[in-house]
Amino acid sequence: MDGKTLARIGAIVFVAVAITATAIEMNRKDDRPEAFTGQIRPVATQDPLAAELLRCSEIGEVGPRDPSCLRAWAENRRRFLGHPDQSSSQAPVSSPSMFPNAPASADPIRKESAPADLTGPTMQAEPARPEVR
Repeated sequence: MDGKTLARIGAIVFVAVAITATAIEMNRKDDRPEAFTGQIRPVATQDPLAAELLRCSEIGEVGPRDPSCLRAWAENRRRFLGHPDQSSSQAPVSSPSMFPNAPASADPIRKESAPADLTGPTMQAEPARPEVR
């Protein structure tokens, strides 16, 4: 027998063993007990916030307009990011000044007596260039 024939016989035997093992595995009954069925609890008993978030995710497009969903998402963000509760803050945070070292009267954003100039800076015209011929 030459090597080519021996390789073909080996490949056929390998394929036959693989097909037999697959057939046996497919016909075998699953005797393993379900270990996780007794441990699963409904979401509502775990955490009311989780139940509300689940409800909000199931209602689809209405979720972003639902006030209870907005409150639930805000609470979830607060828990996740670790921000303190909004009601526990003592003083409201003022907006920072653009010019912290300048007096308040010099701050153009905080001028209350004069209306703000919203036109922006003016552009200067370019000087005339000689024609090149």
